[in-house]
Amino acid sequence: MAAPSGGFWAALLLAAAALAPVAAVSEPTTVAFDVRPGGVEHTFSQDVGPGGKFTCSFTYASQGGTSEQWQMSLGTSEDHQHFTCTIWRPQGKSYLYFTQFKAEVRGGDVEYAMAYSKAAFERESDVPLSPQEFEVTKTAVSHRPGAFKAELSKLVIVAKAAHSEL
Repeated sequence: MAAPSGGFWAALLLAAAALAPVAAVSEPTTVAFDVRPGGVEHTFSQDVGPGGKFTCSFTYASQGGTSEQWQMSLGTSEDHQHFTCTIWRPQGKSYLYFTQFKAEVRGGDVEYAMAYSKAAFERESDVPLSPQEFEVTKTAVSHRPGAFKAELSKLVIVAKAAHSEL
């Protein structure tokens, strides 16, 4: 399976540096899935961490073309206090038109999130969405109705584990 692009690692390192002292990040688990057009809402989810402590899910609806192969990569810090979820199209640009998207995390709170209209591929760089096109909440990154221009190729989330009461 292909590893995330250099843009993934750059975003992860940038986010980790901004988050203060974070333990080393484990090698991410990458799973391929199909993004299907047709305007119907679909969801893809994966768990990561000890006992599936963290979950990342991607819910979307898209139009145009045929199915595309996408990937979801999940990784945790060695101390399991931070985790990452990256959802992207390895070929760089998606040719589907997204009518909606939402990437949610369970088991932690979002500390960094970014959405891209084009993912890095070969010698090209990630192209971020305008900040007006998406919104970030405590547990999700999603399209902003009326402002999102229907182009999506990558989402990156870094979350901090939720504190559990003893």
